[in-house]
Amino acid sequence: MNMSDRVKYSSGTKWEPIVGYSRAIRIGKIVHVSGTTATDSEGKLVGMGDPGKQTVQALNNIRRALESVGSKLEDVVRTRIYVTDISRWEEVGKAHGAVFKDIRPTTSMIEVKKLISSEILVEIEAEAILD
Repeated sequence: MNMSDRVKYSSGTKWEPIVGYSRAIRIGKIVHVSGTTATDSEGKLVGMGDPGKQTVQALNNIRRALESVGSKLEDVVRTRIYVTDISRWEEVGKAHGAVFKDIRPTTSMIEVKKLISSEILVEIEAEAILD
């Protein structure tokens, strides 16, 4: 496999070129989605103070990234969820479960001290393998 087999997706945030990353990369049947937060199309945070709403928006952003490289949520085999307050895990877990209840990827939920902004309560990564 060579670099021409690599399909990249950028969501257009100002940080992607500065930090040097893609929102998603597909190589063959494998898709990796970078840590994704609850920003809308204009880069504004959705769900201020609400980790459940932030999870819903982050997963919508992941869905969009997957679709942009020819994948879908049903292809997801693993998610990693980073939260700043593990005591609110159920809000995050229920939002994740609403999306993945029938797909059931492997997952981890990890409490971190802080994400890139103190207002961001949840960040999610995803990996998918196409059928």
